[in-house]
Amino acid sequence: QEGLCLNLRNLPWVDQADPDTFFPRCYRLGAMDERQAFIEDFHLTAARSLLKVALESAGDPPIPWAGSAMVPAVAQRVPRSHIPHPMPSTAGPGPPLPPQLVEEALQVCEQHLGSLGHQDIDGDPPSPRMMGTDWDCFLRDYYRVAHEGAGLAPSGAQRERCRALLQRLAGRLPQLGMEGDRSVWILKPGAKSRGRGIVCVAQLEEVLRLAAPSVQAGEWVVQKYVERPLLIFGTKFDVRQWFLVTDWNPLTVWFYRKSYLRFCSQPFSLRHLDPARHLCNVSIQKQCGPARGRHPRLPPDQTWSCRQLQAYLAQVGRAGAWHQVMVPGMKAAVVGALRSAQDLVRSRKGSFELYGADFVFGEDCQPWLLEINASPTMAPSSAVTGRLCASVQRDTLRVVIDRRDNPTCPTGAFELIYKE
Repeated sequence: QEGLCLNLRNLPWVDQADPDTFFPRCYRLGAMDERQAFIEDFHLTAARSLLKVALESAGDPPIPWAGSAMVPAVAQRVPRSHIPHPMPSTAGPGPPLPPQLVEEALQVCEQHLGSLGHQDIDGDPPSPRMMGTDWDCFLRDYYRVAHEGAGLAPSGAQRERCRALLQRLAGRLPQLGMEGDRSVWILKPGAKSRGRGIVCVAQLEEVLRLAAPSVQAGEWVVQKYVERPLLIFGTKFDVRQWFLVTDWNPLTVWFYRKSYLRFCSQPFSLRHLDPARHLCNVSIQKQCGPARGRHPRLPPDQTWSCRQLQAYLAQVGRAGAWHQVMVPGMKAAVVGALRSAQDLVRSRKGSFELYGADFVFGEDCQPWLLEINASPTMAPSSAVTGRLCASVQRDTLRVVIDRRDNPTCPTGAFELIYKE
């Protein structure tokens, strides 16, 4: 995770791709400059979230984040009712908080938008240190609104400014739609696997407490949580996607056309940030009991094949999403991640590496790369993984051994997607 966090920042130097379009923003909390950058990002995210809640509390229709020109049409035609999200009400008890809170959030976001414009002109990174904001006080009130249900009463003029400002920010911030309105972040140990030590956190103070300053810069990383994921029967899932690198110079990448889904055992909810609802790792979910009232079509062993996902998408009116949006996005993310790290890898002819990438998908079906595993498990945990783990190992041998003597031989489900 630490390496991915660092390497993808170099992607614009080697490719025209923007990592913010497929990799949730990420910071190493042991590095003091990145720790400060995260604090500033948390502040800005909270301010944007307050504008979203202000519109929602006033009964305004949601801004169609998926309606931007960058999202394929197949992802725009889907009724939101197919993707239920248990979200907390913002109409809490007691008097609403004063409009000054919304005004402060508007001023912060307007200043940030201006700094993004200056970045285009002079090429320097924006400096979102907003002057004159009492962030402790602002966050305290924001938590009351977003987490405790306190009300907001924005004026009509403020609502119009909120909508116009968020629409302008949507054109500059690719992650504005997926980041939701509760400012949830996911805290991860920098070099552990199988979900060990990962927690979801929604308050800045808790993140900083859990990841106290450490000697090693990569000991903890914090990443923006995808608050608006694609759900299946109200439940979160991720996809384990294999790919094979047979040469780093020239970079040669094979993408496996078969993958599998890993479901959480409890229904998705941002009211509760426990692992059973938010971490799809098999090693985590096998410790969690199944939910009462779990949808009967969810698999008892928590896994589906990608074919089952495609069948489900067709049933809910998204028949083209897998091949038109999800797979192309995963391929682009894999190639981008590899290109960003290429100069750091010592190339050794005659060697290969099989990787396992983990993706979640936004409501618009766009993939978000979470991590890349250098030693993906091949231990079958279900009937689906039993079949697929055997087939990916067999097809790996076809690519790395059989093709050496016969370049036209079948390569199973592996597809060559990139060769320099």
